[in-house]
Amino acid sequence: MAATVASSLSSFHHLSSSLLSKSKPSLTLRPFRTLPRIITSSLPSQQFNISFAPPKPKPKSSEPDPFTDSGDQLIIPWIVRGEDGNLKLQMHPPARLLHSMANADTTKQLKKNKNNSDKSKSVEKVPKSNYSKAARRFYNENFKDPPQRLSKVLASAGVASRRSSEELIFGGKVTVNGSVCNTPQTRVDPAKDIIYVNGNRLPKKQPPKIYLALNKPKGYICSSGDKENKSVLCLFDDYLKRWDKRNSGATKPRLFTVGRLDVATTGLIIVTNDGDFAQGLSHPSANLSKEYIAVIDGVVNKRHLISISEGTVIEGVHCIPDSVELLPRQPDIPRPRLRIVVHDGRKHEVRELVKSAGLEIHSLKRVRIGGFRLPSDLGIGKHIELKQSDLKGLGWKS
Repeated sequence: MAATVASSLSSFHHLSSSLLSKSKPSLTLRPFRTLPRIITSSLPSQQFNISFAPPKPKPKSSEPDPFTDSGDQLIIPWIVRGEDGNLKLQMHPPARLLHSMANADTTKQLKKNKNNSDKSKSVEKVPKSNYSKAARRFYNENFKDPPQRLSKVLASAGVASRRSSEELIFGGKVTVNGSVCNTPQTRVDPAKDIIYVNGNRLPKKQPPKIYLALNKPKGYICSSGDKENKSVLCLFDDYLKRWDKRNSGATKPRLFTVGRLDVATTGLIIVTNDGDFAQGLSHPSANLSKEYIAVIDGVVNKRHLISISEGTVIEGVHCIPDSVELLPRQPDIPRPRLRIVVHDGRKHEVRELVKSAGLEIHSLKRVRIGGFRLPSDLGIGKHIELKQSDLKGLGWKS
């Protein structure tokens, strides 16, 4: 058997040699490149147990969180600047934000209806929306104006002047919450207290504040008026009628002048229904300057100007003007004109200053109070409503 296999292998070798010798010389056999054998070892598989430590518990503070109430409800703090200029935290919104929200204009307009041709040219307006009861209650409890004196409340409501309101109170014609009140200094709140004057209920809502500038004509006085002279307040009859139509059902405001001008003096005078505003402008601490233009009968020389600048005694007080100036001549005004600026506000102060210098006034007109000047296009007997910038020019900071 072995001999047979060996003979078969020798014959196969001889056949392959003869075939190779007959082939082309350019063909050669190249050995195949062998790769190293990869031997894997059957090692046991290793398993890694990775785990993380639990987070450390936060230490419990003995003091409660000031911004979390008992129900674990988070309250957002407000960072505001205090009166001392330093920042501080507080639990409620700042007062300025609530005031601006209360005074914000929430009027909206509806879009035009393109499908309806009859309403295409008209735009309906949505009335102002009211704030929620919670917001109004929070505002009333924290930022509402404190109670005021009874006489002041009656004057602000248009019942009468403050002095006349005190007479009504002393006369027993005013009741508060069902009881007669004889003390004008009693603190009341019109929104909560029930006030009756001569049997008529005082409205809870007081009229809004009004600020007007009037170009006063000659021949009118600045009080309630009498049989001989008319009051400047009668010049606002048409204005009050229009106001009553716009605010039907509301209490009509009681207007009065801030300070006075004599019957022969014309020019700028402020009319309002805000007693605090009038008191602030009239008080000497306001130190508001007032500019007058005086038309003089006769000739004015340097001696007259020096005499006016030295001042004079009025009601026991030596009054000195801030400035005196002789204005240039104008073709349509043949008489000389003086610009006189004062700040004391004494009765007939400018007339007394000119009189002490030996001059006679032909006409007198007030053209400026503080930083507000009478508009040149405002006709005699006409008035305009003052803007917020005008009030600031008058020195009113509220």
